Amino acid sequence: MIGYLNLVLRLIIWFLLTANLSVANIIIGVTIALLLPGGRPKAPGALKDWLRTLGEVLVAIPQAYLEAFEMIIRPHRHEDITMEQVKPGRTPGLIFLDIFLITFTPKTIVLKYHERGCYEVHWVRRKKKR
Repeated sequence: MIGYLNLVLRLIIWFLLTANLSVANIIIGVTIALLLPGGRPKAPGALKDWLRTLGEVLVAIPQAYLEAFEMIIRPHRHEDITMEQVKPGRTPGLIFLDIFLITFTPKTIVLKYHERGCYEVHWVRRKKKR
C-alpha cells in the first residue's frame, strides 16, 4: 500500500511541475515515477502516518488562507529561525510532505533539512517571541 502512495505522490509532483495532463505527459510521468528508486518503508505503521499526514494537508489549506488574510490585516514584522525535530520513523515521502506542510502556510518556510533529523524553519510573527 505504501508503494502506491509513493507512486501517487510522485505523479502528483510530476503533474504539478509540468501542469500538463495530456496522454503523452501522463505516460511519461508514470514511467518516471516507476523508474525512480524507492526504499522500503521503515516503520510498520507507515500507512497510518501517511493517512494522518494527508489529513494534515487538508487542514493546512484553510489554515493557509486564514494566515494570509491575517498577514494582510495585521502585518507581521518579526522573524525567527527555529530547529524543528523530524517525527521518528519517517520515510522520505513523509519527510517531503512534512516540509510541504510547513512551507505551504505563508508564515513559515523550511530553509534546510538537516540529515541528523531536523528542519531549519523561518517564521514570520506579529510580535517578538520571548
